[in-house]
Amino acid sequence: MNILVLNAGSSSLKYQVIEMPSQHVKCVGLVERIGMEDAVFTHEIDDKKHQEVLPILNHEVGLQKLAKTLLDKKIGVLNSVDEIKAVGHRVVHGGSKFSKTVVVTQEVKDSIRDLFDLAPLHNPANLTGIEIAETIFTSAKQIAIFDTSFHQTMPKEAYQYAISNKYLEENKIRAYGFHGTSHKYVSEKAIEYLGEEKSKNIITIHLGNGCSMSAIKNGKSVENSMGFAPMNGLIMGTRSGDIDQSVIFFLINKLNKSLEEVNNLLQKESGMQGLTGFSDLREISEKAEQGNEDCQNALNLAGYRIRKYIGSYTAILNGLDAIVFTAGIGENSAIMRKLACKNLNFLGIDLDESKNNVRSKEIREIQNSTSKVKVLVIPTNEEIEIAKQSYLLIK
Repeated sequence: MNILVLNAGSSSLKYQVIEMPSQHVKCVGLVERIGMEDAVFTHEIDDKKHQEVLPILNHEVGLQKLAKTLLDKKIGVLNSVDEIKAVGHRVVHGGSKFSKTVVVTQEVKDSIRDLFDLAPLHNPANLTGIEIAETIFTSAKQIAIFDTSFHQTMPKEAYQYAISNKYLEENKIRAYGFHGTSHKYVSEKAIEYLGEEKSKNIITIHLGNGCSMSAIKNGKSVENSMGFAPMNGLIMGTRSGDIDQSVIFFLINKLNKSLEEVNNLLQKESGMQGLTGFSDLREISEKAEQGNEDCQNALNLAGYRIRKYIGSYTAILNGLDAIVFTAGIGENSAIMRKLACKNLNFLGIDLDESKNNVRSKEIREIQNSTSKVKVLVIPTNEEIEIAKQSYLLIK
């Protein structure tokens, strides 16, 4: 069974065609700079890359280009779009309504739309991807996989805010947690790798343009660093992460910024971008090595924030068997892993610098022989997880 996995962002579109249940990846692709005359379309099959620059002014044009490429006689993998039996869509925010993967209906789409305000960078694009895919892959089941679903096991003391109970009961204002598909995938891989007895208490650290951490106890999420919406917690590419609420009132009342300006500041102009002028960690790391003090400071701030969460999550779990680094930065940035593990010997975390500097696409341990806690790097594969959940649902 062929399943198309789609991850529609505000200006990008990632895709894979995965044959299930074998989990064989037939092709992968990426549309970047949607809305621009010089958008970049990349399609890979059998380690061969096809890339072109062309105008892709909206998501519909991008998806039409994707479908046409899948049918191409030279680089395609299908004879007909009807060979796609399901389209699995990553949806960032599912609120408290969705605790599992669902077949998309009008009610589901309406619920995703109702949550636009909670994930303004993500849910609108996610819904756009669904609605356009419905018009192209007409015989396929459209499946929604929510980033928040895995965290529905968080206890009330973890998800309730200390405001009037009516806001939880009537307005569903609570912490939801995000990146659930990734945290679920890598935590299950860690349990499989270490064995259940040695993986009861795990902290998973997802570091990309968006960043979050989860405390995993016996395979269940009990905490996540993101909350009501995917902008608090760790320092991210353009998002501030945790900030004192008083700063928001100061920006509005004293600096005369509008609500829209403050929202834009915290979502798109903060984090690494705000601290350095750059949002790409590779560039920030290079500048830091060249002596750029702003970049050095930003890396130290990001590492410090991660260590704070490791300490608090170890307390919540009442012990720690392993920490897991994953996603683009977590898997590839030795400096970020080093800063995240700095001065944590008291917790039994002791990094081996030579192992940490090794690059690999395989699961690997990077702690030294004296470390009581396993330090793992596990490549995430949200696409495989989405395909798996889609397959299990329609079967």
